[in-house]
Amino acid sequence: MDADDGVLVALLKRPRDLEIVRAERWYRIPAQHAPARITQAQYIAFYLTRAFGEFKWTIREYAPVQGYELVRRCDLFPAELDHPRANDAYYKLQLGSLIELARPIISRSGRRILFIWTNGEKFSRAVELNDLLGKGGADDALWGALKTAGVAAERRISVRDARARYRVDFRIACQGGNVAVVLSEVTRRLPKGKTWRGIRFSACELEQDVDACANQVRRMVRELGGTKYFFEAE
Repeated sequence: MDADDGVLVALLKRPRDLEIVRAERWYRIPAQHAPARITQAQYIAFYLTRAFGEFKWTIREYAPVQGYELVRRCDLFPAELDHPRANDAYYKLQLGSLIELARPIISRSGRRILFIWTNGEKFSRAVELNDLLGKGGADDALWGALKTAGVAAERRISVRDARARYRVDFRIACQGGNVAVVLSEVTRRLPKGKTWRGIRFSACELEQDVDACANQVRRMVRELGGTKYFFEAE
């Protein structure tokens, strides 16, 4: 896998689907729910749900994508012609052999994400699911600084307070609430209330002194009693 290769991480809901991948070397995605640029995936990796028991919320295997076609579900499963989605369109990704990761990529919070686009470099280095996320160099720099400081965060996540739902770049669960961080050049709404602390950074601020930005986040975390979850700094 090269550093710039496009890697699509897909949620694998049932063991039956993994059996198909292993035995028949294809995977299906409903056309109406397919991520943008689906035909540009060079590899696909599988993120396992709770249906996989002790292996839940991990990525353990991936495969090269060798081709794709648009088909109906009834073409994939001719024995299930009475299925309510039998005539729905699906992308059928034709795959090479599964490749097992040397160590699984884990989700510490058991987070359910349908699709993640990443690249070969991030995928090869990832330890946890959040390592695959991010929208640029400044974003990844802050993530690295928070990890070095031992601050466990969730990236690119929707949160809500008593009034509304917000999309934030980092959410840190604390003993007494949550810290929300957004990365934007313009003012964006942040969650409010006694149990929330919110802060915005521009790319320029992060590029000038990412450690100072991370320290501001750490101060907010301390105000809320410290993080609820922890991980070892690498």
